[in-house]
Amino acid sequence: VGVKESHQMTIFRIIAAILHLGNLEIQGERDGEACSVSSEDEHLSSFCGLLGVEHSQMQHWLCHRK
Repeated sequence: VGVKESHQMTIFRIIAAILHLGNLEIQGERDGEACSVSSEDEHLSSFCGLLGVEHSQMQHWLCHRK
């Protein structure tokens, strides 16, 4: 396709992270008014590792809008 190998690996890393994000288990709380993500979730760890983001921050911002 003409994409450099270094760019291909970046694209693959992003796609893999998105797929892991889709496998996260988000638990609803307070009759759907709140949610949480387990800190032990392996998919969250993989997502954060692939994109280089902080685990605790991603866990927080997946469940909070502000």
